[in-house]
Amino acid sequence: MDDDRVWSFEKSLWTGGADHYRELVDDECLMALPQPPYVFGGAQAIEAVADTPRWSEVEIEDGRIARPQEGLIVIAYTVKATRDDETYEAHCTSTYRRLAHEEWRVVQHQQTPRITAPAGDDAT
Repeated sequence: MDDDRVWSFEKSLWTGGADHYRELVDDECLMALPQPPYVFGGAQAIEAVADTPRWSEVEIEDGRIARPQEGLIVIAYTVKATRDDETYEAHCTSTYRRLAHEEWRVVQHQQTPRITAPAGDDAT
């Protein structure tokens, strides 16, 4: 999967519907999300995200892609997602494994909400 397709794939997980999400996330996926129970596995991981409202706008910054072996892609990035009057920013990682030619599934995902320093806080 080329880099442009990787980022399109990842963005689609933030904006696509529940059926799209279930299609692209592996049954054995593990997720660490900023809501109880925080660590999700298998069907629980899929349903935890599939049942949340989708984001209307997604911006990915500082994206990095690693391909440690054939059929495995690991990405890390910062996301800013918006819907209605809500904005969410986080540092994320995802891992994809290839099942067949051009058929990929997410097997790992984590989100760490972005922490911003209070205004005037100077770490000197």
